[in-house]
Amino acid sequence: MSESRIQVPIEHKLALTVPEAAEYSNIGQNKISKLLSTANCPFALYVGSKKLVKRREFEQYISKQLHI
Repeated sequence: MSESRIQVPIEHKLALTVPEAAEYSNIGQNKISKLLSTANCPFALYVGSKKLVKRREFEQYISKQLHI
C-alpha cells in the first residue's frame, strides 16, 4: 500500500526547501544557496545539516533589495 503525502501550499509553509524557494521567488537555487551560506542570513534555518528558507523572512528580505 502506498503512503499518500499531504501537499501543503507554499503560502502556508513556514519553511521552504531551496527548490521551493527558487520556484516561489523566481531566483535561482544556486543564488539562494549562496545567500543562505552568508553570515547572519536573516532567513536561514538549519535542521541538522539541511538548509531551509524561512518564508516570511525571505519575503521581507527580497522586498527590501534592489538587486541580489
